[in-house]
Amino acid sequence: MTRLLLTNFRSYASGAVAVSGRPVVLAGPNGAGKTNILDAISLLSPGRGLRGATLGEHTRKGPSMQSDALWAVAATIARGGESYEIGTGLTLGPNGGERRKVHLNGAPSNNAADLAEVVQMAWLTPAMDRLFIEGAGGRRKFLDRLAFGFAPEHARNATRYETAMRERARLLKYGPRDPAWLDGLEAEMTDAGIAVSTARAEAIERLNRALAARGEAGAFPSAHLALAGDADTLLAEGRDVASEFQNRFRQARIRDAESGRTTFGPHRSDLSVRHVQKRTDAAECSTGEQKALLIAIVLAHAWESSHMKQGRAPILLLDEVAAHLDSKRRAALFEEILALGAQAWMTGTDMEMFAPLKTKADLFAVADSTPALISE
Repeated sequence: MTRLLLTNFRSYASGAVAVSGRPVVLAGPNGAGKTNILDAISLLSPGRGLRGATLGEHTRKGPSMQSDALWAVAATIARGGESYEIGTGLTLGPNGGERRKVHLNGAPSNNAADLAEVVQMAWLTPAMDRLFIEGAGGRRKFLDRLAFGFAPEHARNATRYETAMRERARLLKYGPRDPAWLDGLEAEMTDAGIAVSTARAEAIERLNRALAARGEAGAFPSAHLALAGDADTLLAEGRDVASEFQNRFRQARIRDAESGRTTFGPHRSDLSVRHVQKRTDAAECSTGEQKALLIAIVLAHAWESSHMKQGRAPILLLDEVAAHLDSKRRAALFEEILALGAQAWMTGTDMEMFAPLKTKADLFAVADSTPALISE
């Protein structure tokens, strides 16, 4: 990324950040607007961004720039000697409802999943420090974000599955429970659901291979990942998976109607992670080791993705990542980022924590939602 533009976005009435493609450090006090920049970048990918907020929550409260968008984010992406202009934002639909718009090189797109074809990214935030001990939903989202980097079509398949699942749930609740309509929706859920489960399984295979290759070298522990869920078991058994999926959906209609939820499918899968050296589940590790495992997984993903894409590492968004690392792990993280050639956007309250990057990154002091480039 070489340029980022913000309009009416959270604390920014307007903002522009020009960068070189090197790692980026945003340092400043709490509430200065650092994380809002990372949040904006994360919305240039499928999904709801690193905060998981609703679209309307990103709109600036208070005085805004004149714009036909409630908020907008745009960026210039340099990739393989070519430049891409991408953007997303929130506008009012024809009936007054809010809707998200996406533009790729000036042309409108109907699906935010198209962004995954241009740029891949992964992120870590302080809220993810509890990823291994909270609900499965957060772990699925984390895995899906990594899977996007390996297979951009995964975002589109996930959207297809969720759309068909919501429509099936609506029919089961409100009717009419027309078997032909339900068969059609369940066929779509089967096709998209198998694609989702397959992409996740392939992502885990790649990640485990990359993590094993790294072994015990370096400052970060090795991890082993696995999927747990009925859909994943069926896929692994290699039977007539499509028939099995569709039969499960059909047999669960009454149960799903009564419970008000879909009781089978990849949306119920969970990601399990083990600390290889300690031979224990990540949930049982200390907070510091859980953080180190997350970093190890993200770095393994970045290395594997870079290998797949001829040296193009994903954009990394690392919010307050250095705050809870000791000096050894902090230095190791910076060395890995530089070796990858990745553009990692890192935030922190103290610029001194990023001293090893002083001449190797774009450094910005952020105050009152104004990033100021620090000269070398």
